[in-house]
Amino acid sequence: MSEGVVIESKKEQAVVIIVPTYNNEKTLTRVLDGILSFTDNIIVVNDGSTDNTANILLRYKQLDVIAFTQNKGKGAALRAAIARARKEGYDYAISIDSDGQHFPADIPAFHDALQQATEPVLLIGSRNMNHDSVPRKSSFGNRFSNFWFWFETGIKLTDTQSGFRAYPLHAISKKFYTNKFEFEIEVIVRAAWRGIEVKNIPIQVLYDPAERVSHFRPFKDFTRISILNTVLVFLTFFYILPRNFFRNFKKKNLKDFIKQNILGSQDSPEKKALSIGLGVFMGIAPVWGFQTALTITLAVFLRLNKVLAFAFSNISFAPFIPVVIYASLLVGGLLYPSDTTLDLDRITLDTVKSHLWQYIVGSILLAAGMSLLIGFSSYFFMRVNQQRTISSR
Repeated sequence: MSEGVVIESKKEQAVVIIVPTYNNEKTLTRVLDGILSFTDNIIVVNDGSTDNTANILLRYKQLDVIAFTQNKGKGAALRAAIARARKEGYDYAISIDSDGQHFPADIPAFHDALQQATEPVLLIGSRNMNHDSVPRKSSFGNRFSNFWFWFETGIKLTDTQSGFRAYPLHAISKKFYTNKFEFEIEVIVRAAWRGIEVKNIPIQVLYDPAERVSHFRPFKDFTRISILNTVLVFLTFFYILPRNFFRNFKKKNLKDFIKQNILGSQDSPEKKALSIGLGVFMGIAPVWGFQTALTITLAVFLRLNKVLAFAFSNISFAPFIPVVIYASLLVGGLLYPSDTTLDLDRITLDTVKSHLWQYIVGSILLAAGMSLLIGFSSYFFMRVNQQRTISSR
């Protein structure tokens, strides 16, 4: 083993290098020799290569080799290696591509960052995408991926497509759903959703057209990535954002909520009142089960106060639901009376089903009326409080 920064497998921070490879016989030897100058802890996944890869790997007795009989995709290779690394007791796995674009000399930078981390962190090598050797389509694809990662997590990164990464093995999910290139997007988005810090670390890059073999199929892989991003965006608005707001909201008592989010918010009284009105409307409207997701989604698109909108959408909390249904049927009966007799003293689910349009019309009207009433009331309340604050200064 040559001189350099040697990676020692400490019990509390054991690190292994993962090398997925598929028909990269021109560059594989150079990549493996470079890694071996820093560590012997290497897992190589031969993803069904049909070139001389298998014979090359036979020269390295110290490697832990996983061999697929058929090509399964980069995601499947990484998943197999991550599972093996967990089983062997490693804490982190640093993945590096075998096509020669990454420099093993950057491994110590990852190692140092991991040793300094006090919490689990997922590191992604940030390439200089303005380098002369970087293909224009790769630069565009990276910007595209960066945007969607930010949209889905709120985290801005300079490179989300680099395969040179460090995975916190015990913090990331144990089950994944993708097997191709899109896996590298799934794993970082879901890591961010789990509260794991995801950040970039500068690395070198070289795209040598004489050596590098790319297996990215623009149409098929881009389609897969687009489908995955569509699913992730849907989950972002209808699960992740509501979940996060609900968790944050539960941490506050009513006094702190009013002080921080109503009186202490920097938003204008108009914006806060509109946010409250939106929440009230969605809380009463006939969209049971989807109030939270729709409220936060609309608040995001309308650029309103998401916390206030979410809080007031809970106007229809469990004990109040019968009152909302009763009032909705009562209001609906004024404009859309049912042909059958409605017994308001005994309201059941069957009652709502048999007077469905009366309920829908009534709930929408009730939602609009209460939204205006509570929205305007909160506006005047906040304006009065604002004037008192100014006067006291």
